[in-house]
Amino acid sequence: MDTDIEQRFQRITAFIEARLTPLFDPANGSDHGFGMDDTSRALRATRYTVQAAAAVGGLVEKRESPELRPVVDQALEQNWDVLRSIARMWEDHPDFQKEFKAHSWDVVGV
Repeated sequence: MDTDIEQRFQRITAFIEARLTPLFDPANGSDHGFGMDDTSRALRATRYTVQAAAAVGGLVEKRESPELRPVVDQALEQNWDVLRSIARMWEDHPDFQKEFKAHSWDVVGV
């Protein structure tokens, strides 16, 4: 079950990163997202948010502890909801998977 959680997080993160990466390409008019304009700042904020929400490897392992599980599940639910919200910006993309709409309790299984 826990490896399934990590795999879901990896799939949604890969989907989002595949959408964000071209936005940092100078060929698309970007300054690699490191300009001081609002668009570059928004791109950086989105990427950092995705990276933080996707870092669940250590959390998933802590689900084994009965004392920590409620806290870990709450963190996983929050992280999934953040990624799900970002991914839904590309809901019309052909690579968007139905599982990206899943509620956090369906993913975490609480």
